[in-house]
Amino acid sequence: VQLEESGGGLVQPGGSLRLSCTASGLTFDDYAMAWFRQAPGKERERVSCTSAGSGVSYYADSVKGRFTASRDNAKNTLLLQMISLKPEDTGMYYCAAASGRGVCYREPDQYQYWGQGAQVTVSS
Repeated sequence: VQLEESGGGLVQPGGSLRLSCTASGLTFDDYAMAWFRQAPGKERERVSCTSAGSGVSYYADSVKGRFTASRDNAKNTLLLQMISLKPEDTGMYYCAAASGRGVCYREPDQYQYWGQGAQVTVSS
């Protein structure tokens, strides 16, 4: 199984970025797909989770209204559109997959597969 993130980079506060995660080696639509982020010295936190089956997305309070997650099961792809970015959004963003339909987990240890991460830096 491989999860590969792309689309990170440096952006000014108020700017936008779109992250993409492409999965291979698994039955994509049998997995909940999540984005986590980790800033230096902080714990990894779940940013969003999009369930398998219903495709419903759940968000951390800190990103609601600014981030939108979506999945394309035909392309085995998970997207994260980020707008109105803030310096506190800076961190390494990871794509993660957890087996199960209609569920989303908050804790990292519930996810079986992880990507290598994409750096997002929000700074002027």
